[in-house]
Amino acid sequence: MFGKIGKFFSEVRSELHKATWPWDPKEKGFKRYKQLIDSSVVVLIATILLGAFVAFSDFVMVNVMKALTVGFGG
Repeated sequence: MFGKIGKFFSEVRSELHKATWPWDPKEKGFKRYKQLIDSSVVVLIATILLGAFVAFSDFVMVNVMKALTVGFGG
């Protein structure tokens, strides 16, 4: 049983060495994670913009429905 676990972890290590990483291994500190931080900022901004669009669309639709129902209901 322990042989299979050891083999699994050695294969995982081997595959991780084959992977390409988004940073230069020679870089130190925050410079090392610049691409990761930049990508995270892009995702955060896109999420905020999408949320604002959905909120605005909801606001418009609610007011249109209120105007239609009050106009015809009363």
